[in-house]
Amino acid sequence: MRGRTHNLTIGERVAWYRYRRGLSQEVLAGLIGRTADWLGKVENNRIELDRLSVIKSLAEVLDVTLGDLLGEPSLLDWTGDSGTATVPALRAALMNYRALGPFSGDLGAEPPTIAALKKQVGALWDAYQESRFGYVTGRLPDLLDRAQAAVDHHDGDDQGHARRLLGLAYQLAATQLTKLGESDLAWIAADRGLAAVRPTGDPLITGSLFRSVGHALHATGRYTEAVRLTEDAAGYLEPHLKHATPALLSVYGTLFLSGSMAAARANDTGTTRTFLAAADHAASQLGADANHLWTAFGPTNVAIHRVATAAELGDLQVAIDLGPRLDTTGLPMERRVRHALEVARAYSSWNRIDDAQTALLDAEQMAPEQVRHHFLSRQLALTWIRRQRGKPSAELVGLAQRLKVLD
Repeated sequence: MRGRTHNLTIGERVAWYRYRRGLSQEVLAGLIGRTADWLGKVENNRIELDRLSVIKSLAEVLDVTLGDLLGEPSLLDWTGDSGTATVPALRAALMNYRALGPFSGDLGAEPPTIAALKKQVGALWDAYQESRFGYVTGRLPDLLDRAQAAVDHHDGDDQGHARRLLGLAYQLAATQLTKLGESDLAWIAADRGLAAVRPTGDPLITGSLFRSVGHALHATGRYTEAVRLTEDAAGYLEPHLKHATPALLSVYGTLFLSGSMAAARANDTGTTRTFLAAADHAASQLGADANHLWTAFGPTNVAIHRVATAAELGDLQVAIDLGPRLDTTGLPMERRVRHALEVARAYSSWNRIDDAQTALLDAEQMAPEQVRHHFLSRQLALTWIRRQRGKPSAELVGLAQRLKVLD
C-alpha cells in the first residue's frame, strides 16, 4: 500500500479503494449521506478532503483503515539523527516477550541509576518537542530496555521512580508512533505504559499516560471512544485537583485539549465547546504558558486547539480569523509547527494558495521531519499540484518531492 499510493491524494485513494470494492460513486456517496457529484469532486481533487470525520466515514464504508486513506504509516527516512534502525527496531522492543512477566529480568540491559534514567527520558522528550522524530525513534528501543532494567533492578522508592520513568518512556513511544502513523504499535506502547505505572498509584503519571491512550484512539479514528476516555480520565483526576500542582493541572487541562479534538472529529460541537471551556479554565488557573511534564499547556495551546477544532468542524471563519494572529513563538517547536499546518489548511480552504504555501514552507523550514510525516502537508502539496492549470512552480514541485508525494 505504501509503495503503490504514496503519490495519490486522499480523494484519489478513495477512488482507488472504491474501484477495488466494486462500488459506484452513487452507492458510496449514498452510504455516507453525500451526493455523487460531491464524491466526484473529491476524487478529482476539486474539493479538499481534509476533515478527519469525513475521511473516517469513507474508510468505514470502504472497510479500510483510516491510515489507508491518509497514506500512513509513512516511511521514516534514514538520517544522521536517526541511524539505520528506526521503526522496526522500536517494534521489536515493544514486542520483545522478555519484557513481559517473569522474563523481564533477563533483558540484558545495564540497569541505570534513577538520576541517569531521568536525564535520558527528559532528553528524548525534549528532542520530540524539537520535532527530531528520527532521533527519538532511533533511541527509544535502548531507553525502553534500560528503563525496564531499572524497574527490575531497583526496589522500594527507587523502583517506584523507575516505574514512573518507564511509563513516561512508553508514553513517548506512543506519542512518537502516532506521529508516524504506526497506530497499532502506539496502542501497545500506551498499554505497556499504564501497566508499568499502575503499581505506583501515581495520578500525575497515570493521567499523563491517558494522553497516549487518547493519541492511539485518535490515530485509529475511534473518536467517540476518545471522548469517553477524556471524561473517564478527568473523573479519575478530579479528586486530586483540590491541591493540584502545576504539573497535575497541566496534565488535566491537556486531556481536555485532546478530547476537544476527538469531539470535533466526531462532529460533536457541544462537547467540543465544553472540553475547550474546561481546558481554558485550567489554563487560567495555571496562569501562563508552561511545559510541565512536556504538555506545552497554557492559554496559547488552548487557542491553538480552538483553531484546530474549528477547522475539523468546518468553521473556517474562526480558523482564518484566529489562526494567523496567534503568537506561538514561546511554545515548543512541535506545537508551533502543528499550528502552522492548521494555518496552511485554513488559507488553502479559502483559496489563498500563496499564503497557504508560504505557511507550509515556513513550517518545513522549522521542522522538516514533522511536516513530512503529517497527512495535511502531503495532502495540501499534492492537491495544489493537481489543480495547476499549467506547469507547477519549481518551488511547489520541490516541496512535493521533499514530502515524497512526487517522484
